[in-house]
Amino acid sequence: MQGLIDKGIDPRIDKQERLAETIQQQAEAKKETITVETAWNDYLASRRDKWSERHHADHLDLASAGGEKRKRGKGKTKAGPLAPVMFWKLSDLTPERVEAWAAAEVKKRSTRTRLAFSLLRAFINWCNENPEYKGIASPDACGSKVKRETIPRGKAKDDCLQREQLPAWFKAVRELQNPVISAYLQALLLTGARREELAGIKWSDVDFKWNGLAIKDKVDGERVIPLTPYVSSLLYPLPRRNEWVFSSPGSKSGRIQEPRIPHNRALAVAGIDHLTLHGLRRSFGTLSEWVECPVGVVAQIMGHKPSAIAEKHYRRRPLDLLRMWHVKIEKWILDQAWIEQPEMVEEGLRVVY
Repeated sequence: MQGLIDKGIDPRIDKQERLAETIQQQAEAKKETITVETAWNDYLASRRDKWSERHHADHLDLASAGGEKRKRGKGKTKAGPLAPVMFWKLSDLTPERVEAWAAAEVKKRSTRTRLAFSLLRAFINWCNENPEYKGIASPDACGSKVKRETIPRGKAKDDCLQREQLPAWFKAVRELQNPVISAYLQALLLTGARREELAGIKWSDVDFKWNGLAIKDKVDGERVIPLTPYVSSLLYPLPRRNEWVFSSPGSKSGRIQEPRIPHNRALAVAGIDHLTLHGLRRSFGTLSEWVECPVGVVAQIMGHKPSAIAEKHYRRRPLDLLRMWHVKIEKWILDQAWIEQPEMVEEGLRVVY
């Protein structure tokens, strides 16, 4: 200490500087050894309450190491496209390594790799906005050059129910043994909602008195759409096992999770080759044109972002106006399926044909 004083150095300041240098060296060493998996888990935890169940599940599934017993069927699960990336050091996320990984995965499963690449890009953006991980991964690891040269463009999906397919589709879906799944699929078509939006509605979101349905919306947070006569007749008799409208006693969450499988069975019975659950949403938007419904009305019911200045700032239609058009759309679809639309009457009473 005396030697430091003789040199004109304050020992206290010298100690603080040495400590700060040690901390900096430790931080640098941590950056060199931290893995993608560690940062990925922090990323998922920080975004959990901002994502839907489906989006969160996609992150878990695509990064899964596999090897677990399948919940349905025999055998074990396969590793997701992001599984090998999880073992990299975060500093290894460079354009060259990501390009090599993507090129190898695309050959095996192009669609899932495209989704994995998109999730990885969002993850890297988050890392570079987080002080703890900023500057470790290359910001250009999933840049446009890498995407353009390695990730094939996805084909726009156009699956949609045709007018002449409606009788067969409704007949097959209404004959499903599970009334909850049957009601869900029909409501999915007749509301134009996203699959998770509709699956996540609770009894507190359904107003049978004033005929409204509150749906959690990824655009506005929540939107209220009309509860049309036929959809109301589908929902009212459903079992009230818990808070969920589309409940499932065998599910951990208490609500339906995978209606795709019974829907595919119904499609096989109806003789319809291919139709996704999102295709039912697309069908609502397409079939609504038969009644010459204003595009803005359909967009508001479906929860699309307004596409014009006038729609965005000046036109938010009241529920009664939406109901007038929504009931017309429902009636036209039901007429094509040879189903009579019930009349909307007092709460608790529904005429079902």
